[in-house]
Amino acid sequence: MKIGLAQLNPTVGDLRGNFEKIASAYDRLVAAGADLVLTPELAITGYPPQDLVFKSRFVPETLATLERLHARVSKAPLLVGFVDRNEGRGKPFHNAAALLESGQPIRKTYKSLLPTYDVFDEDRYFEPGRGAEPFAVCGKKVGVTICEDIWTEHYLPRPLYDVEPVRGLIERGAEIIVNLSASPFGLHKPAVRHEMVGALARTYQRPICYCNAVGGNDQLVFDGTSIAVNSSGALIAQLQSFREDEAIVDTEAGATIEFREGEMPEALFAALSLGVRDYLRKCDFKSAVLGLSGGIDSAVVATIAVDALGAENVVGVSMPTQYSSRGSIDDALALARNLGIKCFQIPIGKAFETFRAQFSEIFSGLPEDTTEENMQPRLRAMTLMALSNKFGHLLLTTGNKSELAVGYCTIYGDMAGGLAVISDVPKTLVYQLARWINRKREIIPRSTIDKPPSAELKPNQTDQDTLPPYEILDEILRLYVEENLSARDIVSRGFDEKTVRWVQRRVDLNEYKREQAAPGLKVTSRAFGLGRRMPIAQKFIG
Repeated sequence: MKIGLAQLNPTVGDLRGNFEKIASAYDRLVAAGADLVLTPELAITGYPPQDLVFKSRFVPETLATLERLHARVSKAPLLVGFVDRNEGRGKPFHNAAALLESGQPIRKTYKSLLPTYDVFDEDRYFEPGRGAEPFAVCGKKVGVTICEDIWTEHYLPRPLYDVEPVRGLIERGAEIIVNLSASPFGLHKPAVRHEMVGALARTYQRPICYCNAVGGNDQLVFDGTSIAVNSSGALIAQLQSFREDEAIVDTEAGATIEFREGEMPEALFAALSLGVRDYLRKCDFKSAVLGLSGGIDSAVVATIAVDALGAENVVGVSMPTQYSSRGSIDDALALARNLGIKCFQIPIGKAFETFRAQFSEIFSGLPEDTTEENMQPRLRAMTLMALSNKFGHLLLTTGNKSELAVGYCTIYGDMAGGLAVISDVPKTLVYQLARWINRKREIIPRSTIDKPPSAELKPNQTDQDTLPPYEILDEILRLYVEENLSARDIVSRGFDEKTVRWVQRRVDLNEYKREQAAPGLKVTSRAFGLGRRMPIAQKFIG
C-alpha cells in the first residue's frame, strides 16, 4: 500500500486553518498516488487542546470540521485525528481518529492508552478506547493506533498499562500498523522513537507508518521526524525534522535507509528556534526584544531569535550600570553587529542611583546586599517592558535552567517577559550551543564564551562566587530534577554532601519564583513548569 504521510504543524484551536492544512496536504498526496493519507494525532484541533475541549462550541465545531473534510475526500481515504464526544459513561471525550472515504460512512477508532504523566494529562478529558478493530482499506487490514498506543513498556517510565493495542490489532488480522502521533521533542528522543518503532515491527512482522506532528504549541515543541519501517523493522522512509513535510511510503518497498539524527547542538538549536517562531506566530507577535548583557545566555538567545524571526524582527538593548565592564558592553554591541540586529543603548546607572537614593534613610546603617543588586535587573525589566508595550515586541527572557533551578535570577527582573527561551537548557549546554553557533564564523564574540560568567551586579562579581562550578551543578540538578533522586542518593554517587544539600535547598526554596516565571520551551526529559508539579510550601528534605 502507498501511504501518504502528512507531517503537519497545526495550531491549537484554529479549526479553519488546520482544515486548510489537512485538505491541501491531502490533495497533494492523492495527486502523487497515495492510496491512504495519514495525519498526526488531533490534527483538526491541534495538540494538546487542554481545557478548550470543555468550551461549549469547541467539540461541535470540531465535528463540523470533520464533516467538511469528509465532503472533500476524493478517491483515497483520509485518516485524521480529532476530538470526539463520548456518548457513554466515563470522561466526556475521546482522542479519536476517523477514516474518511468518499461516499462511505465515517469510521472511527479511539486512543486506548491515555498518558497521564510528565507533560500529558489526557485522563482529565478522554475515555480510552477498547478492542479496536482494523479498518479494511484498499484490500488491506490497517490497524490504527494513536501516539501512546505503540509505546511499549521498555520505553515508558514504568509499566503503566494492562493492554497492548498493537497486539490486539494484530490478533484481529491487521496487516499494516499506522500511528497518528503528537510526540514532543526531547534531546535524543527521535532516535528512541525510531528504535521503538523498529522493535515493534520486528516483534509483529508488520510494516509501521508513524506520522508525527511538527511545530511549537506553547511550551511543547514537536519535531516531526515521521518514519516508516518495513516488516523487518528496517527504515524505509524518514521525513524532515522541525518543519512540515510529506511523503508517500510504499509499505512493500525493499530499499532501506539509515536513520538521520543531527548532532545534539544542531537539534537543540532547531527545536528552540521552531519553538520561538511558532510561539510568536501563533500568539500574533511579529517581533521580539531582549536585553543584551554581553554574556553567553543573552548571546545564544539573540542568535536563536534571529534564526527564528529574521534579524529585522529582533531588537537588542544594552542597559549598563557602573558595574558593567567595558568588555561586556563591547561584546553586546559586537554581537548585534554580527547578527545584523538593531541595538539600543539605554544606560540605567542614573536611574539606579536615583532609585537607591530613595531608600537611603530607611536602609541607613545596613550593608548593601542582594536588595541593591536586584534593583538593577528590575530597572532593566521596566526598560524592556516599555519597549515591548510601545512597539508590540514580545520580551524574551534569557535565563538558563541552571540559574532558574537555584534561584540565581531576579523575580520581576531578568525573569520578566513573555517567553523563557533557554529555561530548560543547562548552562553547560548553553556553552555547547554557543560553540556550535560559531562553527563557521564568529557570531558570538569569542570573549563572551571565554570570560567567566557574571551577572555584573557588583564589583568583580562572577557566578562562581555563589554557585558551584557549572559542570558539577548541572549534573546534580539533572539527578535531582530530572531523575528525582534524593540528596542522599546523589551523595552516594560521589558528590560532596555540603554542595548537594545546598543545591537541594536552593531548588526547593525557589519553587515560588519558577511558579511566576514566563513559559519556557521544553527540550529535556523534565522541564520546570509543564510536567513538573511541586508544592511551594513544603518541608520534605530527602
